[in-house]
Amino acid sequence: MSDKPTEQTVVSQVDINLDEIFGGTPGADSVMLPESENKKPSMFSMGSKLDMGFIDAPETEETEEDQEDPAAAIDEITAIPSDDEDEPVVEEPTKGRRKVDKSGMVEVFSKLIEDEVLIPFDDDKDLTEYSLKDWQELLQANFEERERKVMEQTPKEFFESLPEELQYAAEYVANGGTDLKGLFSALAASEEVRGLDPSDEMDQESIVRSYLRATNFGTDDEISEEIDTWKDLGKLEQQANKFKPKLDKMQQQMLERKLAEQEQMKMQQQAAAEQYMDSVYKALEPADLNGIKLDKKTQSMLYAGLVQPNYPSISGRNTNLLGHLLEKYQFVEPNHGLIAEALWLLSDPEGYKNKIGELGKNKVVESTVRQLKTEQSKRIASTVPDEPEQQTSRKLPRQKNIFKRF
Repeated sequence: MSDKPTEQTVVSQVDINLDEIFGGTPGADSVMLPESENKKPSMFSMGSKLDMGFIDAPETEETEEDQEDPAAAIDEITAIPSDDEDEPVVEEPTKGRRKVDKSGMVEVFSKLIEDEVLIPFDDDKDLTEYSLKDWQELLQANFEERERKVMEQTPKEFFESLPEELQYAAEYVANGGTDLKGLFSALAASEEVRGLDPSDEMDQESIVRSYLRATNFGTDDEISEEIDTWKDLGKLEQQANKFKPKLDKMQQQMLERKLAEQEQMKMQQQAAAEQYMDSVYKALEPADLNGIKLDKKTQSMLYAGLVQPNYPSISGRNTNLLGHLLEKYQFVEPNHGLIAEALWLLSDPEGYKNKIGELGKNKVVESTVRQLKTEQSKRIASTVPDEPEQQTSRKLPRQKNIFKRF
């Protein structure tokens, strides 16, 4: 017998669920689609039931009634209708936009206005007289008003959410303040004072000393003597509790005063800017700049170049055309001769104009002298007598006597 093992094959029937095997495979169902209540049924819809009985349906034999005569079918297709038969009337679909029920629109918009969802126009036009364009303008105006309110409210809400110290800093910068180092030093001192605890022995002396200095009680030695006296009497904590609210209020007033000073400075700057623009306008309004007539284009260019800060500057702020050109010809495209000429005009206008006038006069004199020399040359040329032209006398040929003896 052979020692080789024998292989036995066992055949068994297993039910395989394809949904379980391929359930995790991504397919069309994995695509994200917008949800909709009214979905159009398709052959891939889970809830749709398709009649697939035609696959197993037995073939039916056509009866003689079902069989159509080919000749009769051809005659029917090619038949010419008689005049007695009425032609079918085809109704053409009506064109144009379907009319909107205005009463429904009025009712809806009236309800929205009543609930303060929409803001009506301030005209006297009744809603029943509104057209579709009026409704569109009303909605557009409400959208713009809501957007404007959001833009105005967002910075305010952001400002109110900041800590109190940053609110001071933001207000200071918004008013044009630039001394941020001094501001934050004051804020740090105020925060340090606010954090002092009157019940702490070390803080008690700091509170009393800071208050006495702020009220100009005396010199540092006199303040130290007073503090030692209150220590000996056991009244230092009492004085600290007494001075702490006053010291906090003084620090608050100091910050508010700094902000008020910056606000006042901002108002002064605005007033100066308005006065400057008014002065430039009055200087250019006559269209005559120191005797030089200005056209409209030059007039507008000069005004805009002096009052509108449309150009970036090396300082980080925008500047007007004058500042832009001064920086340009000093640093970007150096032309120091032109800059020196502008400086001469700005520093000594009368002297510069006199020199320009002399330069103009010299050019006129040179032109006049050149013209005189040209005229003189022409006159000299005209006085020189012309050389007489050599005239050849006309002579007639003498007739020879043919009978004359030689």
